[in-house]
Amino acid sequence: MTTSTRTLWRGRTLALLGILLIALNVRTAVAAISPILGVIENDIPISSLGLGVLGMLPPIAFALAGITAPAIARARGLDASLLIAAAAMVAGSSLRAVSDNYVILALGSIIALVGMGIGNVLLPPAVKKYFPDRLGTVTGGYVMLISLGAAIPAFFAAPIAAAAGWRVSVAVWALLALTALIPWLVLWVRARHARRTAANDEALLPISSSISVWSMARSKTAWAITLAFGVSSIGFYSFFAWLPEILVESARFTPIEAGAMLSLFGLIGIPLGILSPVLASRISNIGLVMFAGVLAGAFGYLGLAFAPTAVTWLWVALAGIGTILFPLCLVLINLRTRSHEGSAALSGFVQSVAYSVAALGPFAVALVRELTGGWVWPLMFLLFTSLLALVSAVMLSRPSFVEDELEISTAEFEN
Repeated sequence: MTTSTRTLWRGRTLALLGILLIALNVRTAVAAISPILGVIENDIPISSLGLGVLGMLPPIAFALAGITAPAIARARGLDASLLIAAAAMVAGSSLRAVSDNYVILALGSIIALVGMGIGNVLLPPAVKKYFPDRLGTVTGGYVMLISLGAAIPAFFAAPIAAAAGWRVSVAVWALLALTALIPWLVLWVRARHARRTAANDEALLPISSSISVWSMARSKTAWAITLAFGVSSIGFYSFFAWLPEILVESARFTPIEAGAMLSLFGLIGIPLGILSPVLASRISNIGLVMFAGVLAGAFGYLGLAFAPTAVTWLWVALAGIGTILFPLCLVLINLRTRSHEGSAALSGFVQSVAYSVAALGPFAVALVRELTGGWVWPLMFLLFTSLLALVSAVMLSRPSFVEDELEISTAEFEN
């Protein structure tokens, strides 16, 4: 094995470790708070409006990251940008753990979530850059860990808070985020050293600016993926914000039992993360898979609305299966682009637009709950929004590449 081959192999190993650890951490701050809100409120009073704002913060922060992450990557490079993302996760979760008022708690949440949002956007182009020959395998692995990272805090947050206090429960996830920082720090240091000796090495240059985030607005495929991603995110973040409350009030669950169901909802994403790349690569009409996901989610919403105490776990699991649109969209971001520059631009466009819309989900659920006094109509709201993904299922039924659509669009405009 030559020195250059050995260096490349080590770089890919570090990159794989970094990708997987970033993925494990990009949902922890989302799931770590809602199961222990009652405990936190003993120290920090939080109004109903404040709860609604906390529920909206994840998609808002992710939307902001969708706009800024590709620009950061173009200016600093993928490795440095993912290092920044990991550092923000550590800093934000640490600040939440020591907060003594709502403003500091919210500020820490924003910092952690923006870091996670940058990770969200840059994971697909990182896979495309380092593993163009293993897109499905690596994407499936990191999507599985995203789901695991959402499920673990949901399951353990309440027990840890009961045993050691809510601050320890929140601080645990800052320590976990430290693991994601190390491999990207090593890769960044190596890249800086390599630039000094090989300044013209293309592999180390920042992402090209030839494809902008907003140029994706001319692609039908980009809009189809965005719609599916947005609909899935509305349901996902609404559930992580309100499922414990729904189960406590409608199914008479204890907070720990409700946290376990929230963990189940997150864990369903693990097999979906494994299956999605396989289905996307082997089924020519991906719209059929999306249709099946929408149908499963619809049954889950109906069950929780009208029979919440009967086989509650089944309704939660079906709603979780409905979120298969999320890993499918992440796979499609790479499968429907021809380069990691295109992947970064498409990822930024999809996530900025979709999360901007998804930010309204938890707030809309809270508003409908306030107006109706129950959980039936909020769940019907989630059901109706989920059906919009059927439009994406039709639009994505045939393979296409966004770069090709952009060239056609530009040619038509010039003519």
